[in-house]
Amino acid sequence: MIRTVISLDPEDKAWLDRAARANRTRMTELVRRAIRQFRERSEADPAQFERLLRETAGTWKHGDGLAYQKRLRRDWNRRK
Repeated sequence: MIRTVISLDPEDKAWLDRAARANRTRMTELVRRAIRQFRERSEADPAQFERLLRETAGTWKHGDGLAYQKRLRRDWNRRK
């Protein structure tokens, strides 16, 4: 790995230290994960999202989704 020096505000550094302790990992590992996630989001293909929207369009056309969930849960509770 290549080492890189970055400058952080004291508040950001303190937050990273706390987050690292809470996650029982090193601060450097948190930074690597954050960069990896940022790259994945930045490099995501917008066409893929559009394709997903096209393929799933209409799945919610058959009524209220919340009412459907409540109906399913009532059915599950009756089966217990």
